[in-house]
Amino acid sequence: QLQLAESGGGLVQAGGSLRISCLASGLAFAGYGMGWFRQVPGKVREFVARISGDGEYTYYADSVKGRFTISRDNAKNTVFLQMDNLKPEDTAVYYCAADNFYRGAYSDPSEYNIWGQGTQVTVSS
Repeated sequence: QLQLAESGGGLVQAGGSLRISCLASGLAFAGYGMGWFRQVPGKVREFVARISGDGEYTYYADSVKGRFTISRDNAKNTVFLQMDNLKPEDTAVYYCAADNFYRGAYSDPSEYNIWGQGTQVTVSS
């Protein structure tokens, strides 16, 4: 069973960049599609991006398309989210998630069966 641990969150000014990481421990990392979600207190968890197990396919929320890039290094069991041109509305706790049985609903949190604890990203105006 995979376990996930996010890192790299912090405080950044609007227009800046940040890269957050998610380290997976366990077996067969390459067999898992990986997603990033974010959540603000009082709001539902929001899809950000997804990458397939082999890294060939990526999907993005419209709100981050062109600014965020998801990638993975299967040799290091790590998935990354590069966030550029950050905006105050990107402020949230960011969670990585793993999915080993893809049903096609990449933006639905219920698609994913393993979650990390989250890392806070704060963008100041």
